[in-house]
Amino acid sequence: MTDLLATVYPWAKTLHILSVISWMAGLLYLPRLFVNHVEHGPVGSETSEVFKGMEVRLLRLIMNPAMIATWVFGLMLAFTPGIVDWGSFYPWIKAAMVLGMTHYHHWLAKRRKEFAADRNTRSARSYRIMNELPTVLMIIIVTMIVVRPF
Repeated sequence: MTDLLATVYPWAKTLHILSVISWMAGLLYLPRLFVNHVEHGPVGSETSEVFKGMEVRLLRLIMNPAMIATWVFGLMLAFTPGIVDWGSFYPWIKAAMVLGMTHYHHWLAKRRKEFAADRNTRSARSYRIMNELPTVLMIIIVTMIVVRPF
């Protein structure tokens, strides 16, 4: 199995990067849709229904598959011999941040269900603030992998 992982390493790395880009795009865009939904899509309006459709399609067709692919290809990279120094601190920090990103993804999915049921109670401002979280996590993750400071 380790020989196979080493053989497909360049492809796994390529697909991991593409998956992360797609996932990040969704993680940054969905809360912006929520901001606009709160500000311009009152409950029961046609605009609200349009936002609901956009939100569900983004989550189901782009974000969920991208998150799964990110995890699959990331784990392939992590288990490729000689790639990760598990004795260092950086892979554990990165793993914690990826778990945080995954938790954020699921938090957004719950918020999407609240919008779908016309039960959103959060303000546009709260979604603007939460929209900063994936950027912070991404900065830490990229720093851990590229710089490996610990």
